[in-house]
Amino acid sequence: MESVDLEALVYRGITLNSILDQLGMPWDLGKWPLVVPLLKLMVNVCLVMSVMLFLDRVYMGVVKLFIKLLGRKPEKNYKWEAMKDDIELGSSSYPMVLVQIPMYNEKEVYQLSIGAACDLSWPSDRIIIQVLDDSTDLAVKKMVEAECKKWKGKGKNIKYEIRDNRNGYKAGALKQGLKHSYVSQCDFVAIFDADFQPESDFLKRTIPFFVHNPEIGLVQARWKFANADECLMTRMQEMSLNYHFIVEQEVGSQTYAFFGFNGTAGVWRIKALDEAGGWKDRTTVEDMDLAVRATLQGWKFVFVNDIKVANELPSTFKAFRYQQHRWSCGPANLFKKMAAEIITNKVIIFWVVFENVMAMHRTKATIIGLLEIGRVNEWVVTEKLGDALKPKASATSTSPVSSAPVKKPKAFASIWARLRWLEISVGMFIFLCGWYDFCYGKNHYFIYLFLQAISFFVVGLGYVGTFVSN
Repeated sequence: MESVDLEALVYRGITLNSILDQLGMPWDLGKWPLVVPLLKLMVNVCLVMSVMLFLDRVYMGVVKLFIKLLGRKPEKNYKWEAMKDDIELGSSSYPMVLVQIPMYNEKEVYQLSIGAACDLSWPSDRIIIQVLDDSTDLAVKKMVEAECKKWKGKGKNIKYEIRDNRNGYKAGALKQGLKHSYVSQCDFVAIFDADFQPESDFLKRTIPFFVHNPEIGLVQARWKFANADECLMTRMQEMSLNYHFIVEQEVGSQTYAFFGFNGTAGVWRIKALDEAGGWKDRTTVEDMDLAVRATLQGWKFVFVNDIKVANELPSTFKAFRYQQHRWSCGPANLFKKMAAEIITNKVIIFWVVFENVMAMHRTKATIIGLLEIGRVNEWVVTEKLGDALKPKASATSTSPVSSAPVKKPKAFASIWARLRWLEISVGMFIFLCGWYDFCYGKNHYFIYLFLQAISFFVVGLGYVGTFVSN
């Protein structure tokens, strides 16, 4: 009897082993030709990405060091003058500003953000505060509406706006808010999430950047965290976000490169927002989406590290996990949607070759500054041609501009005055390099070299910018 049981167990073991062998056969057959090469590819991709991230960190660290040593500030890079009261114009000398506060069941913090917005130091007839309440909790809605009525009774121009749906979430609320008729009189829009509390001088420190620099589309302020010491998790978040602002955002701003809008604690020029196509709800990172599109339109961004807006970090792991999911998933989804648009943007190729031409002049100027030779202390006032007045001047024949006689230079003298010999010389050198590669090379470098040579010739022949004869 015992021998029979032993044979049965052995038979079952053999059968089980054979079944497992049969199931494992596809894995044995496929792991070497498929799985192993795929894993090697993924490891190599990760290594390349790690090197890229390391170089990115080193680059940002070096740039940040120079920013610190040279004491560079946004106020030095761009013209900035404090807003002043005009005796004749009064408050109308201040631009009209819209302040948007999107909310969703913000029971704990709605009073802080609304109160801070209403305390902003700005002429009361030149500011509109717009509370965009998407709350689904009726009790919270009533409290927010009551808070708005309280401030309206104090003379504040505050609007309480609601929707009958939550389409597009935050992006949808901001987009709907801009459709109201009273927004048409506004030049700029400041955006604060419900837990953000700007200082009273926020507008007086940000708006001057727009007033004196028409190319600026966004001014982004830094975040400071009221509950950073709540727990270890909030402390780690503070460290990570401080690096993002102090290094990543500031390096992008100081090098006149791209950096993302953080979704709050920033001011947009409404014209820039409109030209970029407005708010879109195709991803969960509507702020980055808008920033990328505005950059492709040629708008400049400024990050001001000295302006700090208090807010609250998520202190529960659940809230932090959802936030990080949105911040990681959204950019990946946006990259998928916009990669082709970025690569094929009509400005990109021209921008690259033109920047290479200007790099020659910047390098030359840098060397002059370091060696203190030649024109090191030369101050040339940037020439203005009064282009903004030309349409008005041409409309009326009695204007001084239109009545002034225009002396046309001779054709040959005009062509000769256009020529810039340094650019032509460098363009000729690059062209000869490209021609040599075309004749003897095998790497097709001539394609890029010819394109770059053409850009130098275009600049050298005076076809960039407005030509003004002597």
